[in-house]
Amino acid sequence: MFGDLMGMMGKLKETREKVEATKKRLDHVSLEENSSDGLIKVTITANRTIKEVAIDQTLLEDKEQLEDYLVLTINKAIAKATAVHEAELAAVAKEGMPNIPGMDNLF
Repeated sequence: MFGDLMGMMGKLKETREKVEATKKRLDHVSLEENSSDGLIKVTITANRTIKEVAIDQTLLEDKEQLEDYLVLTINKAIAKATAVHEAELAAVAKEGMPNIPGMDNLF
């Protein structure tokens, strides 16, 4: 009924290994996000680890403005990293799924 069950299990194991390898690779994919005026730059990995925050000297004089800039820019960076992360993992998962009727519409 399901064809080669052992073959499907092997394919699932292979996919799980590819997903883990992709997660490790995403640790080395860097993304940058800048504030709208370029006064703050955030560097983040596709696994959502912040690597660097660069702040223009002019923002150091206004604590409240700096905090606002940081929150906005970091949130944009996290959203960008999340989109890359999810797209990469979905591509690997879809590629590795065994051919089960009705499952192709899930991804």
